[in-house]
Amino acid sequence: MAKGDDIEERLINFAVRIIKVCGSLPETPEARHVRGQLSRSGTAPAPHYAEARGAESTRDFIHKLGICLKEINESKIWLLIIQRSGMLPAELLTAIIQESDELAKIVSTSIRTARNNSDNRQAK
Repeated sequence: MAKGDDIEERLINFAVRIIKVCGSLPETPEARHVRGQLSRSGTAPAPHYAEARGAESTRDFIHKLGICLKEINESKIWLLIIQRSGMLPAELLTAIIQESDELAKIVSTSIRTARNNSDNRQAK
């Protein structure tokens, strides 16, 4: 399995875990709001990553990875809001928050590498 396949698989698994978190939230007006926001941001990184892998240029690749990163970061904030508000027990969210951090680092590193490679090609 290629490295990109591994990352894509982790992002898909992240989306599935987000869906499960959303399904576990209570039926309150506040939780419904958070559920909608988290559902959108938490399921978006995997398709954005897949789009980046099929990008037509390095610039397009970097742009789509940037959107993926923004969605991961937004998801982490919603997860922290759920945790700190007590909508779900904190211990249920620790692992998925850690995974969001790891995914953000991976995608951020990919963006940095692509930028550096692009700058090096242009400098030649």
